[in-house]
Amino acid sequence: MDDAQASLLCILQLFRHEFSKPGFANFLVLAIGWIQCQGVRAVTEALVAAGVAGIRHHEAFHRFFSRGSWNPDCLGRSVFRLLVQRLGLNPIRLAIDDTLARKTGAHVFGIASHIDAVQSTRKRRVMSFGHCWVVLTLIIHVPFSSRPWAVPILFRLFRRQVDCTKNGGTFYKKTELARQMIDILLSWTDAGIELAADNGYCNSTVLRDLPDRVQILGSMRPNAALTGQLPDSTMTKGGKRKKRGERLPTPRQVAEDESLPWHTCNVFVYRSLKTIRYKTFDALWLCPLGGRLLRIVVVATDTGSIPYRVFFTTNLLLGIPEIIAGYGSRWAIECFFRDVKQFLGFGDSQARKKNAVERIVPFVGMLYSVLVIWFLEIGHLSKHVHVPVRPWYTHKTGLSFQDILCAARCATSQWAPLDLCRDIDTSQQATSQRDLIPRSRDRPAE
Repeated sequence: MDDAQASLLCILQLFRHEFSKPGFANFLVLAIGWIQCQGVRAVTEALVAAGVAGIRHHEAFHRFFSRGSWNPDCLGRSVFRLLVQRLGLNPIRLAIDDTLARKTGAHVFGIASHIDAVQSTRKRRVMSFGHCWVVLTLIIHVPFSSRPWAVPILFRLFRRQVDCTKNGGTFYKKTELARQMIDILLSWTDAGIELAADNGYCNSTVLRDLPDRVQILGSMRPNAALTGQLPDSTMTKGGKRKKRGERLPTPRQVAEDESLPWHTCNVFVYRSLKTIRYKTFDALWLCPLGGRLLRIVVVATDTGSIPYRVFFTTNLLLGIPEIIAGYGSRWAIECFFRDVKQFLGFGDSQARKKNAVERIVPFVGMLYSVLVIWFLEIGHLSKHVHVPVRPWYTHKTGLSFQDILCAARCATSQWAPLDLCRDIDTSQQATSQRDLIPRSRDRPAE
């Protein structure tokens, strides 16, 4: 086994403690089969691609998702700790958003009609049946690409209130699910965090009462109600301290005020250097963020139907280029949604039961994370990894997830998953037996 193959197997074995012994064997078979599969991703197709079809009954692998004892959040915690430890991330950059996995089926758990953001426009909303997933990702920078990459950590399935009432379960809004995942991740680390979120997740449900170590990079609506900061000595007639400062102009009013000049700066965002026009000021946005002072940036847009965009941050030490680039890194989660749907079958599975539905998507997301970590550690440096050469893409300067997946298929093409499981068990049993045998200097005298 060469270094690239050994590295990938080593990363997969880091999840061993999250499964039972037979569960890890099934996990290894499904992971290898999912990588090798090139058509519609499903449990049975993964067994065919892994060469296990007809050798092991497929029902055991279906039960891995529907009845297994493993927890998807624990897999996310393992990925998170692995990345933070090996990359030394400080601060930890996060992005949160939701996506729709389109599918149909009368008996599929949690399926409902949701707004399809891909097909909708500002004037016309398109509804599609499927699963809506809220995803929390870690934003990292990799040496083989000029853009940031989003590595998924936690997943939550959003269910409509009608479905929860009819089939049982507690109804949570998307923003409530997002806050649950943020709180879980905060319990894993004491490090500083930067959270990037779009307008849909910049509200009181997600952002209110977050600890000061969490810095926000987000966008706000142009008519947001802003107030000034009050000094501690400001009192009302009744002797109580005022809670609100004087009302400030909205971002729309600031943008349309001709007496306030536009400033310019260069920003490296979306893999290119751009010159932007902006206006900036500090204010409080009491409803979502309480008394945390914000740096607000109004950016003029020269193209499209929206004349300007409004961004903000709670980190007043950041400059304007850092604020815009930090929020722009949120786009990495959209790239993740595209890649995982096109190349890993994010919404292909036809699982119907509750546990299976809630586990297959985190399993696919975890597999995406494993491949990115593997390629980050050794894949792009190993002489045994062969990335497809496409000379007709003369503008291409980095590697894509499709290149990573092709390299992983090449590295695992000769693997026999069942033999790997037996070899791992044999080596671990031999290691445990050696640990039980006392060394010569520790043996009692005869």
